[in-house]
Amino acid sequence: MAKKKQIGRRVEGWKAKSWYKVYTPEVFGKVYIGDIVSADPANMMGRVMQVSLGEIAQDYSKQYIKMQFRINNVAGDTAYTEFIGHEVTRDYIRSNVKRRTSRIDSTVTLKVQGGREIQVTLTCFTLNRAKLSHIHSIRAKMVEVVTRLASEMDYDTFAKAAVTGDISREIFKDSRTIFPIRRIDVIKSEAVRTAAEKAAAIAA
Repeated sequence: MAKKKQIGRRVEGWKAKSWYKVYTPEVFGKVYIGDIVSADPANMMGRVMQVSLGEIAQDYSKQYIKMQFRINNVAGDTAYTEFIGHEVTRDYIRSNVKRRTSRIDSTVTLKVQGGREIQVTLTCFTLNRAKLSHIHSIRAKMVEVVTRLASEMDYDTFAKAAVTGDISREIFKDSRTIFPIRRIDVIKSEAVRTAAEKAAAIAA
């Protein structure tokens, strides 16, 4: 009898839950990215979902870009999200590392229009092995260009440009005169939490 009661309670608990459809922010097209089940919409706030750019853009060649979205609003049976970061897969990075070439990395925290901060990691792959002086010059140029671009965009615009390659293309154009470069990527981005967001996370 005890087992039957436990099963009954589990069934009742499941019936009390509802399904919610989750969508990307408007800047990424408000694309449906999955469902979440919850008994209380308040419990969904702050939950993170990961999806590839390939799924969002319906472009298999972009599967290596993994994006993270955090639920920040629930209306009816719909959950809306905000972009909180992305990262490319290790396989993608390994495929771009070649012998007798250089890989140049730089991680920088940027302030976009409106004052919000986002941390990005830039990676440059050269055609030939670069001298130390060239490496320093390329790294400095990457930081200079991405800092300028961040100051010209709001958070959503910059996030989309970083993920879709617009930022990389601008940095490439300004850096290729220093030394032969094969490609530049924003391999990772992460929204920097405000003091209020950190306090709310601790309280939760």
